[in-house]
Amino acid sequence: MRALFITFLTVFASLVQAQKFDSLDFKIGQMLIVGVSGTSISDNPSVAADIEKGRVGGVILFEKNISASNSFVNLKQFTANLGGKAPVPLFIAIDQEGGLVNRLKEKYSFPKSVTAEYLGSTGSPDSTKFYAEITAATLAGLGINVNFAPVVDLKIPGNPVISKTGRAYSKNPDSVALHAQEVVNAMRQFGIISVLKHFPGHGSSMADSHYGVTDVTNFWSKEELVPYIRLINSNQVDAVMSAHIVNKKLDKEGLPGTLSSQMINGLLRKDLGYDGVVFSDDMQMHAITKYYGLEKALKLSIMAGVDVLMFSNNIQGSENRTVDTVHNLIKKMVKNGEISEERINESYQRIVKLKMKYNG
Repeated sequence: MRALFITFLTVFASLVQAQKFDSLDFKIGQMLIVGVSGTSISDNPSVAADIEKGRVGGVILFEKNISASNSFVNLKQFTANLGGKAPVPLFIAIDQEGGLVNRLKEKYSFPKSVTAEYLGSTGSPDSTKFYAEITAATLAGLGINVNFAPVVDLKIPGNPVISKTGRAYSKNPDSVALHAQEVVNAMRQFGIISVLKHFPGHGSSMADSHYGVTDVTNFWSKEELVPYIRLINSNQVDAVMSAHIVNKKLDKEGLPGTLSSQMINGLLRKDLGYDGVVFSDDMQMHAITKYYGLEKALKLSIMAGVDVLMFSNNIQGSENRTVDTVHNLIKKMVKNGEISEERINESYQRIVKLKMKYNG
């Protein structure tokens, strides 16, 4: 009788857990990545609680989350504690491109990194492979499983946010794809999800979308799609990050890429044949927040085909967004029919498939 009772409890617990994972609350939660405070889980009681309930599917780390001393051990402990709260694998993400966009700096005793521009100038994919493997091994050791890299934007003169900061490998799209391929392969070798950015091409922008509208209509060319085409066709894309750029060649209404169904559902998914996870660039960048209310931006981005929405709470001048605020708005729009539950299910299935691929 006791054995039968224990079996009943086990089955009941499994059913409860399955219902939890199948709930709308849980599915919406898996679509959210948020920034965290401080250098330990004790600095983040509300985020920890949301992770435990499945109301958050990932976190993003910045330099502010790295302690000045004992950096590796403390960060490893932080990520382990965050991940340990999650009922399913947690996206633990970072922007570790190398060069300027480099959270794990030498001053914290992390390995040296170099810019994509430098690596592209060497003409040697082996050099890119060497540095990518060092980065991947470091991330894996820290418990970080998502790297928002490589950048596959083209090196185009005059660009303030990509070219001038050394974030592009080359002006040649085939060369960009070649170097990016080495990064993806290295990340995969160490169990890290790599995220190509910024679709459909930020290299031709003459402004920074962190601060406002970035219109590339008069500068963008189809060459900027070549790295995506090559990598998608060779099955070397784990995930893609959308750009907040305006491109009326691709969206006549002038919606930013993150909010544009024509760019994501149309160009990326239908035309290029990509059906994996799409991460938004930070939804708190001013290209979004200055021109679109939160509710409208959420609706447009989800309907455009974005799967994971990022709120870094790390951009000066942007209002911090709580999980409750974002989660409740999305749920309200599903309940009133503005967003279908089927659309939420699409993203949830893509997210789960990606998480299981790297944590299965």
